[in-house]
Amino acid sequence: MSAGTGSSGIDTVFDADNHYWESSDAFTRHRDPRFADRGLRVVEIDGIPRYFLGDRAHPILPGPGDAHPRPRPGALFDYFSGRSDKGSIGHELSCEVPAEHPEWFDRDARLACMDAQGVEAVWMFPSHAVCIEGPMQPDIEGALEVLRAFNRWVDDDWGFAYTNRIFGAPFLSLSDPDGAVAELEWALERGARVVSIRNGPAFTPDGTISPADPVFDPFWARVQEAGIVVAPHLGYDEGYREVEMAVARAWGYRAAERTGDTNALTVSEPFVQMLMKHRLVHDFAAALVTHGLFERHPGLRFAFIESGGTWVGPLLHGLELLAAQHPGTFRTSPVDQFIEHCWVAPFVEDRVEDLAAHLPVERILFGSDWPHAEGLREPRDFLAGLAGFSPQAQRRIMVDNARELTLP
Repeated sequence: MSAGTGSSGIDTVFDADNHYWESSDAFTRHRDPRFADRGLRVVEIDGIPRYFLGDRAHPILPGPGDAHPRPRPGALFDYFSGRSDKGSIGHELSCEVPAEHPEWFDRDARLACMDAQGVEAVWMFPSHAVCIEGPMQPDIEGALEVLRAFNRWVDDDWGFAYTNRIFGAPFLSLSDPDGAVAELEWALERGARVVSIRNGPAFTPDGTISPADPVFDPFWARVQEAGIVVAPHLGYDEGYREVEMAVARAWGYRAAERTGDTNALTVSEPFVQMLMKHRLVHDFAAALVTHGLFERHPGLRFAFIESGGTWVGPLLHGLELLAAQHPGTFRTSPVDQFIEHCWVAPFVEDRVEDLAAHLPVERILFGSDWPHAEGLREPRDFLAGLAGFSPQAQRRIMVDNARELTLP
């Protein structure tokens, strides 16, 4: 590594939250032509490729990462830290030319970049694919085909264990239980060490159900047998849309001034966003424990990526009360179950000491979110937030935990 040893004595780090930007054919290169008009589509508007879902534009994604200006890495750090507003840094959200950053699109260029950053290995997640399964509903068949095609693109361009340094995460869906097992087997055959799924209920033809429902046990049994890590990653999700709308309705928020429809609801108000910020990941993790997933599959390992860490304390408090007030609900302490089976990567702006009050350092992961605007300008900047930890604890968070989860 070209980066020298810092004052912490850590000369290399293992980043559990890195990203690429999807190329223009990421969702179409391997798509079955029969599904060309279903699910996520790439449509050229005024000469610029854009993402569409049917005949409507994607609710938040403009288009492929190689066709639109990108933000400067770390541009939103002060915003998410509560030290600025978006208006003060708006120009930095579209100032980078994709063609000038091969490391965002090419794995060998990324390896050279990692060397310069002092990063030994990364879990590599999508930027856009984490935001499409929900908006593609209720076309489950179309959504599954888009994700299947996307995983083949990941295998082509990034690989699932490239030089044992870049560990691309295939994105799996539970909407078809048998298909989920088949897709998992395909990824395992190609060396996958970490897989990603949505935070939230699983979409099925009969409605949403818990991902810990026994119908998915064959999938979880194979995950356990393979010894791989399941890493849910924050993304845009419409699976909790009705919950958000109920919260907005309860507090009197309407969108009539924009739509003219007095019955229309909006969840875009900052107040509603504040209330819902960690609701989905909190409820998803609670379902895994409460619905008995870890009791039925005691070898599972989950890593919660880019969902922050401030929800962990309230979750563990709620599980503790639930067990005390309803004896017999759990075979063993639900708090202990979470701590045994779950790792958490705090947001880069979180106080890691606050998370360490609830989780041992052996369960805390370093993730920089590089090169996203919400992350850090440089991955190793995360070390600045660990000054209160011992050198041994810093190394555990920055290197050892992810390394031990990933490598045999």
